[in-house]
Amino acid sequence: MSYGKAFGLWRGACPGPWADYTRHAFVQGMADGSLPRAQFLDYLVQDYRFLVHFSRAWALGVVKADTLAEMRACSATVHALLEGEMALHVRLCAEAGIPAEALEAAQEATGTLAYTRFVLEAGYSGDFLDLLAALAPCCMGYAEIGARLAVEAAPDTPYRDWIETYAGAEYQQTCREVGALIDAAVARRLGPAAETLPRWHSLSQRFATATRLEAAFWVQG
Repeated sequence: MSYGKAFGLWRGACPGPWADYTRHAFVQGMADGSLPRAQFLDYLVQDYRFLVHFSRAWALGVVKADTLAEMRACSATVHALLEGEMALHVRLCAEAGIPAEALEAAQEATGTLAYTRFVLEAGYSGDFLDLLAALAPCCMGYAEIGARLAVEAAPDTPYRDWIETYAGAEYQQTCREVGALIDAAVARRLGPAAETLPRWHSLSQRFATATRLEAAFWVQG
């Protein structure tokens, strides 16, 4: 599954951290069903808190954008997060007896604070490309994990709902659109040979740092 040229290059530049993230023991535990439910629910609560700030970061993309097309793409992603992905968390937690009020009141764990503030700082202090590089690992990583687990996961894993959400056509299309947004934004700002420029290295480093923070988020869970 392709999510754009820039993402592929950034991903390829940090193979170790990317494997640590997308093939973490937490992920494999969802695949074979061995992940304890309590750990999964703890993760869902923290991921809900993460998505609150992640949505804010994508909304910041509207501010940092240069064009109406970029603004619309960021706005569409905010809508997908608020109305789609976060709804999954609310539903799964409610089924386990955790009401929406508890999600809103949950204290952010250290890893959640570190990751969300890193992404927001990238947007506040950097430009549109800095923000997109920090946002990309979460979007595309979950799409990659979902697509792989849809094929590899045990048929009776209790985490099938989670897997199908991220493997689903709607989420996968969102990530393809994000990939196209990134490629167009890179071309607009850096030109056709972006990867030869010093600026490219700093973007790759932002992507790699966010990838390491994703792996740490699984460890936290």
